[in-house]
Amino acid sequence: MKGVPAQKPPSLQRAAAVAVTDVMRPPPTTVSQHDHVAAAAYLMKHGGTSALLVADAQTGQPTGIITEADVTHAVADGKDVNDVWVDAVMTTRPAVTATTSIRDAAQIMTARHLRHLPVAGDAGLLGIVDITDVCRVLISAAEG
Repeated sequence: MKGVPAQKPPSLQRAAAVAVTDVMRPPPTTVSQHDHVAAAAYLMKHGGTSALLVADAQTGQPTGIITEADVTHAVADGKDVNDVWVDAVMTTRPAVTATTSIRDAAQIMTARHLRHLPVAGDAGLLGIVDITDVCRVLISAAEG
C-alpha cells in the first residue's frame, strides 16, 4: 500500500509517552564552572555518584556536566586536577526539558555518547536522567 505512513510499534509509542520527569532523579550535587576538578572528584566519591551537574551560579541553569570519565581523561592527559577548573574538562550540552520523551532522551544519549542528561525547567535544574533510567523504561515498554 502506497502512501500509508508506517506506525510505530506499540512499545515505542508507550516509550514516547513517558517523559524524562517521570523517571528522573533529584539533581545530584552541583559544582561551579570555577571549582577545581579535584573538588568535583571529591564530591562524586563522597556523594556516591558518577556525575555532577555544573550550574551557572546566577541563573541556576545547567551549563554542563562533569563525569568520572571527564576526570579520568584529565588525569590521563597529565593535568593536575588541583589546578584545573571544571569548565576546562566538563562536557557542555544543553539540558533536556521536562517534556522530553524517554525515546528522545535515548536518541540524544545514543547520538552524543552520553550517559547522563540534566533536566531543566523554567525555574532551573529539576533533576537528572541517566542511561539506566532510560533503559528501564524502554525494556518495560518492549515487554509490556
